Amino acid sequence: MSGGAPTATGGHDLAGTGVLYRLALRRDRIALPVWVYLGTAMVASTVFSFDKLYADEASRRTFAAGIDGNGSLRALYGPVFDGSTTGGLTAWRMGVFGAVLAALMSTLLVVRHTRAEEEDGRLELVGAGAVGRRAPLTAALAAALTANAALAALVAAALLAAGQDAAGSLAFGLSLGATGLFFAALAAVTAQLAETARAANGLAGAAVGAAFVLRAIGDSGTGTGRLGWLSPLGWSEQVRAFAANRWWVLLLPLAGAALLTALARTLVARRDLGAGLLPQRPGPAAAAPALASAAALARRLQRGPLLGWTAALAVGGAVFGGVAKGVVDLVGDNPQMAEVLARMGGQQGVLNAYLSSIATVFGMVAAVYAVQAVLRMRAEEVSGRAEPVLAGAVSRLRWAAGHLLFPLLGTALPLAAAGLTAGLAEGLALGHGTGPAVGRMLGATLVQLPAVWLTAAAALAGYALLPHRAAAGWTGFGVFVLVAWLGPILRVPQAVLDLSPFSHLPHLPGGRLDAAPLLWITALTALTAAVALAGLRRRDLG
Repeated sequence: MSGGAPTATGGHDLAGTGVLYRLALRRDRIALPVWVYLGTAMVASTVFSFDKLYADEASRRTFAAGIDGNGSLRALYGPVFDGSTTGGLTAWRMGVFGAVLAALMSTLLVVRHTRAEEEDGRLELVGAGAVGRRAPLTAALAAALTANAALAALVAAALLAAGQDAAGSLAFGLSLGATGLFFAALAAVTAQLAETARAANGLAGAAVGAAFVLRAIGDSGTGTGRLGWLSPLGWSEQVRAFAANRWWVLLLPLAGAALLTALARTLVARRDLGAGLLPQRPGPAAAAPALASAAALARRLQRGPLLGWTAALAVGGAVFGGVAKGVVDLVGDNPQMAEVLARMGGQQGVLNAYLSSIATVFGMVAAVYAVQAVLRMRAEEVSGRAEPVLAGAVSRLRWAAGHLLFPLLGTALPLAAAGLTAGLAEGLALGHGTGPAVGRMLGATLVQLPAVWLTAAAALAGYALLPHRAAAGWTGFGVFVLVAWLGPILRVPQAVLDLSPFSHLPHLPGGRLDAAPLLWITALTALTAAVALAGLRRRDLG
């Protein structure tokens, strides 16, 4: 895969790295800024909220003391190391989830520019030129370094702009960036192990999940605090930004990233191009009768992600439902906190407001799956696999219908799973019966479906009408989620909030079920999908 000297050990194994690095940034010129903006906006909105809710040090310390005695919230967010400043509370609230966001951004980026390129055959064409064996891997890691450096710098700048301590702001930003670098290097290893991009992402995602669980057990206050040190996410919070500012802890993720990078560079030279180090199970010589139609093939391609997202939302429902009692105890008599929760979803008390807000979050997460399911058609098209299917007696609309069943009907499964587990966990935590709690939460999650459908229809329109713009399918999702998520916190005008279908949904549990917005959102979904399918029929594929 290189021109000139042998690339496994020779001096040309990095040839072309600069070109591939610039190409990676060019291809992700929209996706990466969105990831970085999302992380920065989450931190900025959080520090803004805490500044409004707890304007004096006494109220902040009282809030932090409530968290210290609440094991469920510590397991979810971690302990508060500095309860005297707004920056310290922001580090508590966003430290773990900001690190998770950096980890996901990094793993997806590295796999996209390494294993995914091999799987699609593009890396073989690139390697036919003067490109070194390790150049694609090095370029992908350099792009991840750039993205995480930008995230760290902008997060620190946002905290500084909010009037927070400079050292704490820098420590917090660097903790997120260093965590992202660790998981970028980990993804570089999984890209060598797995033969497909989906499997590589799955291995890296499982590592992120395991790190979260280890950290949660360590922070839960059950005498297992040392387990947190086994988790890269635990390292991020142990920097203790705005408290001790332990800079030496940053050496742990950086050293881990260096070791994993060295391992990935060794592995990439020891395997064949296009192959993974983990053995693949051979498939049957002939297709089963159940794969005799385009819809059956779509079902086979889509079932894995559907089951994965269903399991993820089920776990999320159990976690967030289980901390319902902790949230109620923490809010107590704080009217400002109750007001914010009520503004984000629900009018019938703190508990209903909290449950309504997490139901909205589940709807947004389900919308991510819906967009991915729609854009599977784009992946099939650009890889050339859709062409032989459509060469037979299969129309474009029939082919699209097989895939669209999943974002339209399949999204009900992960939402129902989230509602079921959240209701069970909430009922057990509060001791008021699981049956009524499950019913309330199922209604709250399933009412998100029209907004999820409209998001999927917007993605379909982007794919069908603007096929050569990679971010077109995600544009609607980005607008809908950012408006609904950050709008209430930032108190944006109602006209802006109205841009998101999630802002029009009934606030359940606790609110009134109004069918009108559900009907007009569904009608708008049908209209958008019809326009998109008409465009898909008329344009050239590929």
